[in-house]
Amino acid sequence: MEPPAPATSAAHDSPESAPIDEATLDFLRETLLRARRGGGDQGGGGAAAEAAGSALEPAPVVELRGEALVAARRRGEEEIASGRVAALLVAGGQGSRLGFDGPKGCFPIGPVSGASLFFFHARKVLALRRAFGAAVPLYVMTSATNDERTRAFFAENGFFGLPREDVFFFAQGMWPALDDSGEVLMEAPGRPFLAPDGHGGVLSALERSGAFADMEARGVRHVFHFQVDNPMTDVASPAAIGFHAMEGADATLLCCRRTGPGEKTGMPVLRGGRPALVEYIDFPEERLGETGPDGSPRFAWAAPSPYVFSESFLRRVSTAGLPVHLAHKKVPFIDESGALVRPDRPNAWKFEKFVFDALESARECRFLAFDREEGYSPVKNAEGGKSPATAKSDLSRKWARWLRACGAAVPDCGGGTPPHPVEIDPAFASDPDVLKARLSAPGAALPDFSAPVLLA
Repeated sequence: MEPPAPATSAAHDSPESAPIDEATLDFLRETLLRARRGGGDQGGGGAAAEAAGSALEPAPVVELRGEALVAARRRGEEEIASGRVAALLVAGGQGSRLGFDGPKGCFPIGPVSGASLFFFHARKVLALRRAFGAAVPLYVMTSATNDERTRAFFAENGFFGLPREDVFFFAQGMWPALDDSGEVLMEAPGRPFLAPDGHGGVLSALERSGAFADMEARGVRHVFHFQVDNPMTDVASPAAIGFHAMEGADATLLCCRRTGPGEKTGMPVLRGGRPALVEYIDFPEERLGETGPDGSPRFAWAAPSPYVFSESFLRRVSTAGLPVHLAHKKVPFIDESGALVRPDRPNAWKFEKFVFDALESARECRFLAFDREEGYSPVKNAEGGKSPATAKSDLSRKWARWLRACGAAVPDCGGGTPPHPVEIDPAFASDPDVLKARLSAPGAALPDFSAPVLLA
């Protein structure tokens, strides 16, 4: 059953706040009561997930090569050139974990320019428009926390070269947090604590905001869904779009090799024979290191978030609804006397929907491999792994590889790392072939690698 609309909705122009209605509260209280009685959440956590652990098998991940890759690219190019492809950027988070005050998409990640995450994503969409002479609308899901600043940032930066009418903003929903007795926690007098309804909230938000209607009017058939935190995402790559279209799939998950059994990423699986994605935290720990007869890991793939969905599938699932998951968290609140209380243990139940639960409704679901070195280095932590430092380094190595493939003698300081940062604007060159053509043009010259390199 699809829950009532969350307390915060959004339109193409701006998000609107609305009081929490009784239908929503009743639904959330019923969900909490059922979960606490059953030992899990509505989405199948707890005992249900434990019982299902033994039914997990590795998903069949397709690695495109040779003629199959050529055919997929050709079909994808046709779909993009026909205006049947859209990009959907999930960008509701803040940069607080990175020590950054603002929307995460505004975080500076360019190794040389300091350009933002939003810049790199939007410029990849612009490159597609220029390459195929067709509109590729960009749908940006924000949150009540960062919606206004996100819109302003795009406007301040001229929408990164994209036509204003082809960028569609909409905000995800917000739900109240409840205490153990089912009462709404207040963050200030008269103001309930509200939390985003999860990345699965994108489906109901697409419907509520009019984005689905906009897609239908444009003739969009395929939607490339991706997260804001990964600057290396190959947005709406022709190969992925073409494979999805040729397979007639409802959903295609893009997968890369895991670094090892301890990597905390979702994993593509067959659960009881049905395609699914299982988060690391829900995966049976004793099975993470399983190996096959040849000693290779059985669960070798990660599904870090890029998907290709058919627009008709997203619309169908938005009507049917997704299960609701619960998380027990520490949330500061105002008590009956009006005093602020900072709990030292979990005191609040938050409610979320996850987009990967939609896979259970997919008639046809596929898993497609991509090269991790070319397409995955997210910014999740302030320091250490998956941090700004690692992402900038991986971006520099990627672009240095492209330049070497074009015949440039880029010095290698070990592991492919150039002596100085390298950066290529995606709208200047979106892949090594385009870069080679650029550098082979009359009057073009290879850059000097004795200093930071920026090609834009």
